[in-house]
Amino acid sequence: MTEMMEDGVRRRDFITIAATGAGGVGALGAVYPLVSQMAPSADVLAESTTEVDVSAIEEGQSIKAVFRKQPLFVKRLTAAEIEKAKSEDGADLREPETLADRTQEGHEDILVVMGVCTHLGCVPLGAAEGEDKGEYDGYFCPCHGSHYDVAGRIRKGPAPTNLLVPEYAFTSDTVIQVG
Repeated sequence: MTEMMEDGVRRRDFITIAATGAGGVGALGAVYPLVSQMAPSADVLAESTTEVDVSAIEEGQSIKAVFRKQPLFVKRLTAAEIEKAKSEDGADLREPETLADRTQEGHEDILVVMGVCTHLGCVPLGAAEGEDKGEYDGYFCPCHGSHYDVAGRIRKGPAPTNLLVPEYAFTSDTVIQVG
């Protein structure tokens, strides 16, 4: 008693395939909301990048911005500061990094660092006009006395590492996108 359809497929096979397909679609419909709720929300995505216009920053001047709810320091180095940082690119640094490691090629005069001390997370001074820049004319953390040079490299104090250089790219000659 085998009932055959025109192409030789039994009716029972067709019902099994259709039921399996419907079950698969139903399972996908149940799993999709569970997976999609783990995606970052719109406000988190909005904070994932920050654009900074560097065209108004004059030589020797710094600005403060916010990136992922933390301070970001952007400084346009003077020719003297660049030469001083290059001359101090030695192995005597606690965490040896050259100025070229901390800036981007073609934009060696723009330094972008997170404004968070690597010791306990205080905000160092030195980014605003008239603030204490420490013994190395860079940044000074008043909480526990860490001194950073003009390139944001740790020189003295309890901070274990240099100020963090976040991922950033120049989207034009005057705008950087951080993150």
